Amino acid sequence: MNLYRLLSQRAAESRPLRVALVGAGKFGSMFLAQARRTPGIHVVAVADLDPQRARESLARVGWDAERYRARSLDEARKRATTFITGNAAGAIASDAVEIVIDATGSPTAGIRHALACCEHGKHIVMVNVEADALAGPLLARRAAQAGIVYSLAYGDQPALICELVDWARAAGFEVVAAGKGTKYLPAYHDSTPETVWDHYGFTPEQVARGDYNAQMFNSFLDGTKSAIEMAAVVNATGLTPAPEGLTFPPCGVDELPRVLRPRAEGGQLHHRGQVEVVSSLERDGRPVALDLRWGVYVTFAADSNYVRRCFGEYGLVTDDTGNYAAMYKPYHLIGLELGISVASVGLRREPTGAPTGFRGDVVSVAKRDLKAGETLDGEGGYTVRGRLMPAQDSLARGGLPIGLAHGVKLARAIRKGDIVTWRDIGALDSEAARFRLQMEAEFAAELGVQSSRFKVQSSTFKVQGSTSADEHEPRT
Repeated sequence: MNLYRLLSQRAAESRPLRVALVGAGKFGSMFLAQARRTPGIHVVAVADLDPQRARESLARVGWDAERYRARSLDEARKRATTFITGNAAGAIASDAVEIVIDATGSPTAGIRHALACCEHGKHIVMVNVEADALAGPLLARRAAQAGIVYSLAYGDQPALICELVDWARAAGFEVVAAGKGTKYLPAYHDSTPETVWDHYGFTPEQVARGDYNAQMFNSFLDGTKSAIEMAAVVNATGLTPAPEGLTFPPCGVDELPRVLRPRAEGGQLHHRGQVEVVSSLERDGRPVALDLRWGVYVTFAADSNYVRRCFGEYGLVTDDTGNYAAMYKPYHLIGLELGISVASVGLRREPTGAPTGFRGDVVSVAKRDLKAGETLDGEGGYTVRGRLMPAQDSLARGGLPIGLAHGVKLARAIRKGDIVTWRDIGALDSEAARFRLQMEAEFAAELGVQSSRFKVQSSTFKVQGSTSADEHEPRT
C-alpha cells in the first residue's frame, strides 16, 4: 500500500527506476501507456526485433515523439528520454538499466534474456509466461544465486492469483483452490488456427479488419494457455495440479465455494490445495450465470465453528456447509497493471510471484493422429496442445514440454490424445532445450524421479530421444 508513495519519493529525488522493455507487442504497449503517467519509472530503452514497431507502439499509446528520439542508452538516461533499439542484449548489459521486462512471448528469448540478467545483475519481470512454464523454476534459482529478483508479471492472471493465495494464507486460511476463468468447451481442445474464429464468433470481416494472430488466439481456446498459466501458479505457490490436469468445470462466482471444494464433499476438486480453471460456458454451450471469464479466484476454508459463524455474519457466499468461501477479482488489466511489478521489484526487492519449486509442467498432446516425419507447430497450432501435469509425472514419463514443440520432427507416429515424449522426436539443437534438460536433471532427484529417458550431447547442444528399453511402455 506504499508503492505510490515510494515511487513519488524516487521521482522527487530524481532517482527513477530505470527500465528496459523487451518486446513492444500488446502487453508491452499497455505497460508503455501507463509508464509515461507513473512517477518514479523511467523507461530507458524499448528493445524489439522490429524497432519501427516499437516506435509505432509508443506513438499509438500517446507518447510524444521527442521522448523516444535518444541516440544512445547513455543519452536516454541523462535526458530522461527513451532509446529504441533492436539489440536487447545491449540494453540488458547497459549500466543505464536496472530492471528488464521480457514481454516477447518466446520461450527461447525469455530464457536467454533471464540468463543475461543474471550475468549483468539486472532484475527481471517475466511477462513471458511461456518461458516461465518451460524453465521458470531453474531461472528463479539462477536469479537468486545471482542476487537478482525474478518476478512474474502483475496484471497477468498468474501473478494476480498468487496475490490472492498470499492474502488468504497471510490471513490464516487454508487455500483449497485457486485459478482463473476462461471460455471452454471440450471440443475446443481440437481447435486449430482455421477453426478458432468460429469458436470465438468472429466474422471474416472482423478478422480482416483486426490485427489478430490466429495461433495466439487458438492457444487460449484449446486450453494450452490455461495450462501454461496454471503451471506458473503451482510452481510459485506450492499448490498442485490434479493428476488428470485441468477439467474446466462450469462455474459462476457465487458457485465457487460449492464447485471448488473436494469431490469427497460434493465439489469438483481432486484434493485440497489444487489449481483449476473454471469455464464461462455450460457443457451445452449456454452462458454460465455470473461467469468469471476474465477474472481470478481463490477458495478457502473456515475449518472452525467460530469462523464459519463469522462467514455468515459478514455476508460471505459459502457452500451449503458454510465451511468454504471464495474471494475473486472479476478482471485483470494485463500490461496496464505491470507497473506494480516494476515498483515491487525495484523498491522492495520483492517479486509479484516467482517459482519456488518445480511442481507443474505443460506437456505436448497430439490434437490428431500424427505421422512420423511430421513437424510440430507448437502452442496454438494444428498438431499439439498443452496439458498440465504434476511435474513428477511429466519427468517420469518423459513428456515433451509444449515450449519446445515447435519446428521439431517426429521420429515416430503419435495417436490423437497421446502425450508426445522426448523419445518421440528427432534431435533438437537449441539453447532452450539444453537449459530445460538441465532443469529436469537438477529437479529429478528432488521429485523422486530415478531414471532419465533422454541424453544430452553438451558439445553440440543436441538433445536426442532416448533408446532405453522403457520406450515400449504403454502410451497414455
